[in-house]
Amino acid sequence: MATYYIGMDVHCNNTELAVEKGRKIVERYSVPTTIPAISEVLESLSGKKHLAMEEGPMAGWLYRNLFDKVDRLIVSDPRRNRLIASEGDSDDKIDSAKLATLLRGGYLRAVHHSLDLDQWCLKRWVGLYHDRIKDATRAINKIRAYGRMHGIKTPRVVIRDVVKRRQWLASLDDRNAAALLEVLCIGYDAAAQQCRRAKQQLLGRSRHYPIVNWWQELAGVGPVRAATMFAYLDTPWRFKRKNQLWKYCGLGLVHNSSGKDSRGRYKTGQLRLAWHANKRLKNAVMGAAISIINGKDGVFKDYYEKLINDGLTRSNARHAVARKLLTVMWGMWKRSCRFDESLV
Repeated sequence: MATYYIGMDVHCNNTELAVEKGRKIVERYSVPTTIPAISEVLESLSGKKHLAMEEGPMAGWLYRNLFDKVDRLIVSDPRRNRLIASEGDSDDKIDSAKLATLLRGGYLRAVHHSLDLDQWCLKRWVGLYHDRIKDATRAINKIRAYGRMHGIKTPRVVIRDVVKRRQWLASLDDRNAAALLEVLCIGYDAAAQQCRRAKQQLLGRSRHYPIVNWWQELAGVGPVRAATMFAYLDTPWRFKRKNQLWKYCGLGLVHNSSGKDSRGRYKTGQLRLAWHANKRLKNAVMGAAISIINGKDGVFKDYYEKLINDGLTRSNARHAVARKLLTVMWGMWKRSCRFDESLV
């Protein structure tokens, strides 16, 4: 039976497919980016079909709809194969052929995608919420900055309270500054309303999953942090070891070492936090760890104080608490159980 390695370069209007067989490109297709058009190409190939495409805005949609039409489907990490794929000329046809070659050689690292549409929708709402929070924060900073340009200090209460804001704007002597600040407040009000609606959606959708409710029993983990971790991790079985989970969340350590010293001994390696990580997961876990450290007594707070007494720096102790919290949550998810303090 023939084995085909198919590289797919996806754009919003058209998709280029390069079919490799026996280390040669045997077919090329340029079709509209629709499921029926791509499916027709895949069904015309008789044999084992291995399909690869790079991560992008439409990757999740294509993954769910094409998963059953091939023997293996990989959504690859474009950052990892960038140096190989960017060598030489580049266009849609060339890129799809290079992707097929990388797939055959086993050089592609798969990006996880869920086949569960409900979880995918929850992830989109969680992402929208964090995006709108960022826009609301940006709008607040602009309001304060424009006020300082005119020598005006913006009280905290007038940003969120519409009635007091109107009274404050009316009391300003500089009418030009008042008009500028009024327009900027319109942008903040829109972002704040979007935040509230997105939060309602993510809370309503996440409460149907028991593990999200159990995570909220942990210190420092609220409903938004629990929903964020559930949405972006998707399943506990995508990581074989806790070190892989730590690195994905930006808490794992990466070892770098190169060369020898004058005595011929290998130089001592340097340890640093993994840079390429999911920043929203890192913010959620570190935020929970900081809340634990600043909160009341508990098993995680005791662990932090023990690390400090043992001579560990506060920064390293915070990350150690975050790693322990993340490991506990991962174990709860794998075993589908509530938190048992006696096991920590």
